[in-house]
Amino acid sequence: MRHYVIKRLLYLIPTLIGASILIFFLYSLVPGNFIDADPNLTAERKAELSALYGFDQPTFIRYFIWMGNLFQGDLGYSLQFQRPVSEVLGNYIWSSFIVAVASLFLTWGIAVVIGVVSATKQYSFFDGFVTFLVFAAMATPSFFLGLIVIKLFAVDLGWLPAGGMTSSGMNYSGWARIKDILEHMILPVLVLTMLGIGGLTRYFRTNMLEVIKQDFVRTARAKGLKEKVVIYKHALRNALLPAITLFAFELPALFSGAIIIEQIFNWPGIGAIYMQAFSVRDYPLLMGFTMFIALLTVISNLLADLLYGVADPRVRVK
Repeated sequence: MRHYVIKRLLYLIPTLIGASILIFFLYSLVPGNFIDADPNLTAERKAELSALYGFDQPTFIRYFIWMGNLFQGDLGYSLQFQRPVSEVLGNYIWSSFIVAVASLFLTWGIAVVIGVVSATKQYSFFDGFVTFLVFAAMATPSFFLGLIVIKLFAVDLGWLPAGGMTSSGMNYSGWARIKDILEHMILPVLVLTMLGIGGLTRYFRTNMLEVIKQDFVRTARAKGLKEKVVIYKHALRNALLPAITLFAFELPALFSGAIIIEQIFNWPGIGAIYMQAFSVRDYPLLMGFTMFIALLTVISNLLADLLYGVADPRVRVK
């Protein structure tokens, strides 16, 4: 196992180098930049700023400068915010993270329970009703669903705030601030959970149907084990194995933000900042954030491979 982990870590180096080359040149070769997009600057001022930020140098030289900064933990300098990219990400990425984590646990918890029950009661009324709700949730656009819950819970009933992360004009601290943030989180988390639960429920239902038809499940029943033990101890554990890869890919998604949902609920997350950086061509911020997501992706793949060996003794990592 130790040699396998070392070998996989060494494989990450050329993978990340290749990702850095692709990310840098894709953004750098796009015509225009933050300076060119500003119509208020004179030609002399644009030339001065281009020299200041190194845009007047050849692309391959800029790449090596950028990579040298990455090795030192410097993701670049945001031209839009006039701050280091790491500082900008630190201010916004955790807002997206807390919403994503809350919706992730709710989505997976509900999807596992409903998927298992639906599989054990195949073709029943519950299975048909769940299938209908699943496809309805998958077919509903996120912006429409967001507006519906705002209309219902914020406007008509007045139970929850319509948007933002904190109440305007309030300087809460301590538990009062945490409570205020949690109240503002409810609607975005609700919408994200409703959007994600559909496909995941069908995924667990399909896996569970395949597992309960296998020989080891029939053997467990033949031994006289209770049905709950057969389903939740033997069948469910094997049905969850394919979900390890799917769960590992959730790691980058936790930090990438939900762009549409954050726009609808005016949530100050990284998704909205990412789209704003596109509109003003803040390429240092875009490159730094994309490289951060690429790093999380390769790490999540490594974790998935290791978890397979832990979850299933039949898998031998060599």
